[in-house]
Amino acid sequence: QVQLVESGGGLVQAGGSLRLSCAASGLTLSNSVMGWFRQAPGKEREFVAAISWSGTNTYYADSVKGRFTISRDNAKNTVYLQMNSLKPEDTAVYYCAAGSGLLLRGAPNGANYWGQGTQVTVSS
Repeated sequence: QVQLVESGGGLVQAGGSLRLSCAASGLTLSNSVMGWFRQAPGKEREFVAAISWSGTNTYYADSVKGRFTISRDNAKNTVYLQMNSLKPEDTAVYYCAAGSGLLLRGAPNGANYWGQGTQVTVSS
């Protein structure tokens, strides 16, 4: 059974940082493109970042480019999202996804598996 478990969310002041982790079990991480998405109350789920199988290529939404960094450690079966210079508009539930190359285009239908989400709240 495949499981993706996110951790690292919480409450932080604007300008602060958080590091999210996504631990995978039941699948070999190196066989999957990994991505992060987020969903704020009343809004649709949106793409945040994605990373290719080996970690060579990364992609970001314009809204987080230069502030967020996605990385992966295939040996630990874990993906990370380092979030710096956080803004109140970054407040959302953040979801980890594992899937196909479609994730690299920010397409949620490229996900084969989703985590349960972790709440990130940025206060002004």
